[in-house]
Amino acid sequence: MLAEPRGEPAILAPDSVAWRLFKNPVTLLVGGIGAVILELAEPRVRTGVWTHTSFRARPVERLQRTGLAAMMTVYGARSRAEAMIASVVRRHERIAGTTPAGQTYRANDPVLLQWVHATACFGIVEATHAHVRSLQRDERDRFYAESRTAAELYGASASPGSQAEMDALFLAMREQLEPSGIVFEFLRTLRHAPVLPAPLRPLQGLFIRAAVEIVPPWLRERLGLEDRWRLYPWQRRVVTALARGADRLLVRSGPAVQACRRLGLPDDYVYGTAHVRD
Repeated sequence: MLAEPRGEPAILAPDSVAWRLFKNPVTLLVGGIGAVILELAEPRVRTGVWTHTSFRARPVERLQRTGLAAMMTVYGARSRAEAMIASVVRRHERIAGTTPAGQTYRANDPVLLQWVHATACFGIVEATHAHVRSLQRDERDRFYAESRTAAELYGASASPGSQAEMDALFLAMREQLEPSGIVFEFLRTLRHAPVLPAPLRPLQGLFIRAAVEIVPPWLRERLGLEDRWRLYPWQRRVVTALARGADRLLVRSGPAVQACRRLGLPDDYVYGTAHVRD
């Protein structure tokens, strides 16, 4: 699907920071879970996600669809990515409601879209920084600036374009983020869902804990995510080893490689020195 149409560019260029970050399935999973925790801390987003999506009943299916959307947005041919995004926007037009506290919400509200898009960016940046390599300010700024192109297509026109703007958004949202039992329900559901293949399922709890760790400390405290949700030092070493290994593992059927082939680039264009697996 990502290998066609031949020669058609993606929304982002192959030399973008995003092409290098999103190739890693470990940090994509850790960052994605972390992003959902942040989304569920916002009451309007939380109600919309928990009421109108399949996260509660079919979390694996929902994560897979979200992951596919991310891969298409980053690596897909622009015409196909834009068509997919337009379809998402149309579906969101029908989603609206009221939170238990009486706040109204719309899925296509630019303010809420800004938060959802920003948390997704934050998740992959912080997961990479924590477990693969240090991301310096200039690389972070470039990543956030790149992400605005896709954000605008989704309707999040004010999405952060730099690390400073991401920090400012957290400050602006600080008083709106609140604890909820739904956060814990989500984490418990995810812990027992078949997210990973059976041989790897013992690692699932470690990835969830790694996701909790990338949530800013002040918000972890507010949400009630105590130290028992954090990684022990040996567990952190395991997650880091897996994430660094995944960052070098070139999977020929993977999204990044398929996108490179579409553009006539070498399979290892975004990998450098890599271990190869068909």
